[in-house]
Amino acid sequence: MSVDARFQEHTAADATTDPGRIRELLLENLFVVFSERDPERRMEAIARNYTEDVIWSDPDRTTHGREEMNEQAQKLIDRVPDFVFSAAGPVQVSCDLGLLAFNLGVPEQPPAVSGIDVALVRDGRIARLYTLLTSEG
Repeated sequence: MSVDARFQEHTAADATTDPGRIRELLLENLFVVFSERDPERRMEAIARNYTEDVIWSDPDRTTHGREEMNEQAQKLIDRVPDFVFSAAGPVQVSCDLGLLAFNLGVPEQPPAVSGIDVALVRDGRIARLYTLLTSEG
């Protein structure tokens, strides 16, 4: 492999694992996707930030693809209409993984649910998203 080819391969890998992009993706996941009440605007954010074949696993189920993700996000929002998400710390990044702890609940009250989102990033978009609940009130 030539030096130029190795440089291009390294540059492409850096774009995929850019810590700034991964931080942005995790924050948008929480505040732009799962906090968005309008399904069309949420779908636009999903298209920008997730691969077409995204897989999202949470304690209830696993979804495949952007449309299923949008539908499940809407169901979550419908179940807890007065709840809002908040970050419970900074985004952590390691290679192509990002992690963000979150809280969910009524503003200015103790959280009803706390959890962690873990995202595997491919080509600058979330390819796998795992939501783990750490406590339920």
